[in-house]
Amino acid sequence: MTVLHKRLLLVARVALLCATTGVGAWGLARQPFAQPLVARSAQSAARGLEAAFHSTFTPGWLARELSAALAADQPERVIWLTDLALAEGMALPADQLPLIAKIRAEQASMWRNVKECGQCMWDIASCRSISAIALCAIPVELTPAGDLNALRRQAVAAATGQEIDRIETGLALVGLGATAVVLFTGGSSAAVKIGASTLRGARRMDALTPGMTRALTEAADLPIDWRAVLSGAPLSEITDTARLARLGGMAGDLGKVARETSLAETLVLLRHIDGAEDAARMARLAELSGPRSLARVEVLGKARAFRAMTRLSDLALATLATLYAAALQVLLMLAGWVGRGLLRGR
Repeated sequence: MTVLHKRLLLVARVALLCATTGVGAWGLARQPFAQPLVARSAQSAARGLEAAFHSTFTPGWLARELSAALAADQPERVIWLTDLALAEGMALPADQLPLIAKIRAEQASMWRNVKECGQCMWDIASCRSISAIALCAIPVELTPAGDLNALRRQAVAAATGQEIDRIETGLALVGLGATAVVLFTGGSSAAVKIGASTLRGARRMDALTPGMTRALTEAADLPIDWRAVLSGAPLSEITDTARLARLGGMAGDLGKVARETSLAETLVLLRHIDGAEDAARMARLAELSGPRSLARVEVLGKARAFRAMTRLSDLALATLATLYAAALQVLLMLAGWVGRGLLRGR
């Protein structure tokens, strides 16, 4: 190779390095890693969720989780895991079958006590389990009577100088407002009503995460005219309906989850929701996975389940590629200089 060829090769490498570095710098200037992940299309996200689930839900995983649930005396989780195994066509561990059968028999006999369900229906705080809430309490809470009962409790608290539960008050108002809209629109606000009632039930059972409780507390910081409440005035005279809309948005997302899954499963999924953004992501996941949503979240965990619905943005991918190319050019140039130096030193 002549000296001219060597110089031309060096110029080409330097030009390529400058070009890739320039493109990489331009990409970085656009802040590609400020929001590197973007939502996948519905079809791609559904495929990602299913692939992640089936790579995790194995016989070994099932055996470990069943052992942990049995050791921790969690009968509802034991039944849920066995139902999931049957639905996915996976055999249960033979050594655990007698214990599982005993737990199923005990759980079935619990619902023979009608009185217990009646108590749960009247006072959700007396419900013994999440299943009891879904079967006994939530159906009542879905009626306007449930919202009115909640407002009655808080009105009494306000009149007697006791602490007011602003979250329950706000959600009851959202539920009443949604019920009124449903009556006139044929159901377009049903999801908001279902979500508000479910959140109230979870709140009274202390089943909300600290993050979700904070988000609801902020959204429920509303001005309330208790005299208007007691007189049955319109919602617009009771509180600021524009500020109430934020609370209604979270309730609506939870209502979408309940619509795609079930009330009982939504109460379990609430354990994974830490705020308004999580509620919106869970609503999208429920729309993608439907009745399989709980299984996907419980097996994968919230972080992996949500991550399966996203991908790196095109700008982030392009920036990473150009930065890699620039780094490779620098390494090749350094390797060439070192190699030539070693040859000259012989």
